[in-house]
Formats: sequence, C-alpha cells, structure tokens
Amino acid sequence: MKIRKTNALRLVEQEQIPYETLSYVVDENDLTALHVARQLGQDPAQVFKTLVLRGDRNGLFVCLIPGNTEVDLKKAARISGNKSAAMLPMKELLPVTGYIRGGCSPIGMKKHLPTFIHETCRMFDKICVSAGRRGLQLKLSSHHLTALTSATLGDLIVSTGDLP
Repeated sequence: MKIRKTNALRLVEQEQIPYETLSYVVDENDLTALHVARQLGQDPAQVFKTLVLRGDRNGLFVCLIPGNTEVDLKKAARISGNKSAAMLPMKELLPVTGYIRGGCSPIGMKKHLPTFIHETCRMFDKICVSAGRRGLQLKLSSHHLTALTSATLGDLIVSTGDLP
C-alpha cells in the first residue's frame, strides 16, 4: 500500500535520512502515545510525543518526550529560556503547526519552532515520532531527528519521585 506523503516524510526524504514508517489503527477516543506504542509493539519510552508549548518570554516551542512520561512545565520553561510555560490550547495547534492532535510531527511544521528533546532519546538506536498524520509514525535515529529539527537535548519530564 502506498503511503500518502506528509510534510514530515517529504523533509526526511529530501535530507536523505534513513527511516521507516509504522502504521497503526487510530482510536479517536485514545490518541495517547501509550496507545500508539501498544499498537506498534514498541517500548513506550521509545515512542516520543510532540507537545507544543508557549513560554512567557520566548513564545512557542516544541518538546518531545517519551510516551510513558509527562512534561515538567518548569523544566520545559527553563530549558527554553522562559520563566513559565503552558501547553498550547488545542484549538491553536492546527493553525500554528499545520498538524492535528495525535498527528503532530516535530518535522515539517508550518514554521520552525525551537525544539527540545528529552535526553533519554540517546538510549535508543531509533525512536518513533508522528509522521504528521494519525495512524502513521516515523522511526529514525535520534541523532538524525536532533539534527533535522535543530533540537536541544535536556531533562523535560516529571521525575518519577514527583508523580502522585
């Protein structure tokens, strides 16, 4: 079956980055990265979710975190040069990025945004991120993803000691 190209796929191919696509069944009631990982038979720590945030000083930025974790807004603010940060309201996601919830890729957004990837991505040869459409993931090296998105690596997640 031929896959309809997304902006993310076109950019990865244009840069001649090795990748594979993984398809899964979309559940409109469960768009979580954990669901995606289960559908693909992947380690949830390897399936990174793309979050768009707004900082109080520097505006919009992107965080990629493992699917089995939660973003720490204070850490995200600090790494992005902000004093505070909040998730972008869902209604703004499509106009800002060109992508919808559950299909937001860190690659090929309407406008390049500063990007930060949780440092655990280095633990894996390859990680999965959205390919720009629900039901489709890109599996590629974190090194290539970091270079393509000009990302900074750092600690972005709530530590397990902070969880209830």
